[in-house]
Amino acid sequence: MKKIKVFIVEDSILMQKIISDILSSDPEIEVIGKSILGEKALELIPQLKPDVVTLDVSLPDINGLEVLKRLMKLFPTRVVMLSAYTQKGADITIKALELGALEFIPKPSGEVSLDLHKFKEEIITKVKFVATIDIERSKEIIKEITPAKEALEIKNLVIIGASTGGPKAILEIMREMPFDIDASFLIVQHMPSGFTRSFAERISWYSQIRSKEAEDGDLLTNRTAYVAPSGYHMLIEKICEEDKKYCIRLDQTSLVNYVRPAIDITMISAAENFNGKIIGVILTGMGKDGLEGAKKIKERGGKIIAQDEKTSIIYGMPKMVAEAGLADKILPLKEIPKKIIEEIQNE
Repeated sequence: MKKIKVFIVEDSILMQKIISDILSSDPEIEVIGKSILGEKALELIPQLKPDVVTLDVSLPDINGLEVLKRLMKLFPTRVVMLSAYTQKGADITIKALELGALEFIPKPSGEVSLDLHKFKEEIITKVKFVATIDIERSKEIIKEITPAKEALEIKNLVIIGASTGGPKAILEIMREMPFDIDASFLIVQHMPSGFTRSFAERISWYSQIRSKEAEDGDLLTNRTAYVAPSGYHMLIEKICEEDKKYCIRLDQTSLVNYVRPAIDITMISAAENFNGKIIGVILTGMGKDGLEGAKKIKERGGKIIAQDEKTSIIYGMPKMVAEAGLADKILPLKEIPKKIIEEIQNE
């Protein structure tokens, strides 16, 4: 069996050993090189041709993000960010994604995390998964990313709401979205606390759309999906009407439809604040969350797509929308992505 070759870029000799021991404990992984310095790593990686590189942000000579940027131009490689800094998420995570990183593993207790072994299974699993990603396809996606200023001008907003059976349905939809789609996505999935960040990561790795767990104050950008975090309602706020710029607001006000986040809250907020085209998508789930939001979107001239009964795990939420006469289309899951794309392109 061909082993997965890994190169470690890490500024601590002790952490190098811990990471190396964790990866080497799996018979399918082989550590073929290590470097403390970013410049040395940039010299060795093209020579050794590893399948995966683990990269720290903090290095003695040059910043890890600079290493990532130069590496993706010099020798496009599957990179896993392994650093305490990745816990901050927002700026560094999005920047690293834009530069080509494929996965993130935060050190649990700072730059020198002696307890990293507690995350042994997660580290090995993620490295193995990243090794399966088509780097040529990933390279093309990164190359086509829209400049930040243009990406902030949002013309189309897709809001996807789901409950029971939703995670698989959402992944099926998002994996069909083209990387250059002219839209931003808000995803509200009823989920227990602690699962939404992992779900957002899975959307990124299984689709061509960048995805993150939403944080209060996030600027809405094109070709990006924001997953409402467990325990918080997700709203949007207009920043600059002329430039069509918006940001995300999170709050912990009362439960709506017995849940938080609620699809209704996000949809109503968008209907009240967003000036472009809104497409609401109601997927499988119990209850009526999304019904009031769909009404508001329709009042604003937006479009509503509901999943059909045959492909829904639970035909509750989409049924309520359909029976209220709010759905422009009631479709099987596999046809929903095509309809979303069609609505976005139909300017």
